[in-house]
Amino acid sequence: MPKIAVVGRRDYIGGFAGAGASVFPVETIEETHQAFNNILSSDYTIIFLAEEFAAGLAETLARLAEAPLPIVTLIPDTQKSRGLATQTLKANIRKAIGAEDISI
Repeated sequence: MPKIAVVGRRDYIGGFAGAGASVFPVETIEETHQAFNNILSSDYTIIFLAEEFAAGLAETLARLAEAPLPIVTLIPDTQKSRGLATQTLKANIRKAIGAEDISI
């Protein structure tokens, strides 16, 4: 079974623990970097990241996008989505099925 990690604000990601995911509560970009270092040194295959922290990890996310694993998916911000989650989902679908024209 794949190991799943979820990174974001505690109140936003708490429910994922009930589904068997490992949760990494963060409040700052620095904490997000620390969480990602821990996650990447383990054998997680899927990482869900709250969209609001994605900009601070742009370099890391770009590097991970080139590799088959782990798969990183952004989860939209409930307050003000930046559209990054949808873009990342489309990129992951393209990577998985090899299709370029995807409507979501």
